[in-house]
Amino acid sequence: MYFMKVTVSFRHLEHTPALDERIHEKSEKIAKYLDGNLHLKWSCEVRDGREHYAEIEVLGPGFDFHAEAHSENLYKTIDLAVAKIEKQVQKKKEKMRNRKKMPHKDIEILDPESAWLEHEPDIDDMAS
Repeated sequence: MYFMKVTVSFRHLEHTPALDERIHEKSEKIAKYLDGNLHLKWSCEVRDGREHYAEIEVLGPGFDFHAEAHSENLYKTIDLAVAKIEKQVQKKKEKMRNRKKMPHKDIEILDPESAWLEHEPDIDDMAS
């Protein structure tokens, strides 16, 4: 069983149950893409009294994703940051899929019968 730890910090804005619910909902969405134990670090703040910023760091076994976003609305900002994380996760998964599909160019697999037919004995082999 996997666990998900979520840490949230707020600067210069009020911490509300609605924000907690939104962050929990988005954290669950991110966790669906990833396997293993996760730690999601959220940081939300207001700068210059009007611009909302959200930062997410997703840590887990073999990965570390990070995204930042800003807009005039915190809910929109959270959605933008989650979309960036989703793109990073999809890109990493696509790379993994492509690695598995690529054949090894250096390796030639022959059937055992024909492999021995193509074998030319070395001088050392003939001496014994």
